[in-house]
Amino acid sequence: MAAHTPEAVHAEWMKAFNAGNLAGMVAFYEADASVVSEPGGKVVSGLPALEENLQGFLSLGGQIDLRLQRCIQSNDLAILYSGWTLTGHAPDGSEVSLKHQTTDVVRRQEDGTWLLAIDNPFGCEGIG
Repeated sequence: MAAHTPEAVHAEWMKAFNAGNLAGMVAFYEADASVVSEPGGKVVSGLPALEENLQGFLSLGGQIDLRLQRCIQSNDLAILYSGWTLTGHAPDGSEVSLKHQTTDVVRRQEDGTWLLAIDNPFGCEGIG
């Protein structure tokens, strides 16, 4: 499970999420990647913080639909714009439905694969 194009990052990440595979999801991030943790929220960096953030989404027990809308690439960097929806359940059993626009930066690695350097799942809402 690796992304050999920038566009493949979101597709492969979505497969890992929908399989409930936290390690598989984390494998698509650089070791010092940054992620916006909530709309208008703080930015967390590094794999331990990233795992904690992703586990929160996985705990909803839902499925995510992540649809790439545009990829702009310049050499070893690319920005991905995708719309996403997530349906699942809160700890109290109530239904949760989220819908946002992600703006992510991916970077080509030395082995030719692509990894997330910046994950902003809330797009402009994520800038506070």
